Amino acid sequence: MIGVFLDTETNGLNPHKHCILELAYKIVDVENGQVKCAYESVVAQPQIQWDRSDPQSLIVNGFTWEEIRRATPIKSVAGATITAFARQGVRRENAVFICQNPSFDRAFFSQLIDPDLQESLDWPYHWLDLASMYWALHIQKEPLPWSTGVSKDKISATYQLPPEEKPHRAMNGVNHLLKCYEAVVGFPSKMRVDFFRNSAVTKI
Repeated sequence: MIGVFLDTETNGLNPHKHCILELAYKIVDVENGQVKCAYESVVAQPQIQWDRSDPQSLIVNGFTWEEIRRATPIKSVAGATITAFARQGVRRENAVFICQNPSFDRAFFSQLIDPDLQESLDWPYHWLDLASMYWALHIQKEPLPWSTGVSKDKISATYQLPPEEKPHRAMNGVNHLLKCYEAVVGFPSKMRVDFFRNSAVTKI
């Protein structure tokens, strides 16, 4: 089974008004945690789109107009993603997207690649979110999810992991998401290896 761990950076929160500025993802075998493919790119946008930016969003991710106007054309980013997904066999029956905030990332990802095209390529329509995984697990044990909050940094703190590196760039988000996912959910093969290794140490 394949997980497409994905993050975006944008110039605002409203996909009807704002636009994607950066895309990053890692295609991972969720059985063993092996990274099969990694991709990141800043996405070029026209001045008219940049002028609609929410200043607060730009403070968070640190992008400047100089970076955006010289970035990779949007069609090239879309083409590279279509090629990468095809090479890694990302299809509906064997893959899911995994994000911190899939309702946000999916909307902006669809600015790159039209949903109808995604459908024709048989890409996954399941976009899973880390916060729900954490919530489902901690509803049954301490700490309860509402006592900690479910932001990625709050989840990482619960597991004694460092916060996401700053500035908020897309690959930083993907790398942090993967660390949090492994702590919360885990990769079955790695968990079995760790279990047997720990058992052997205990016996010695």
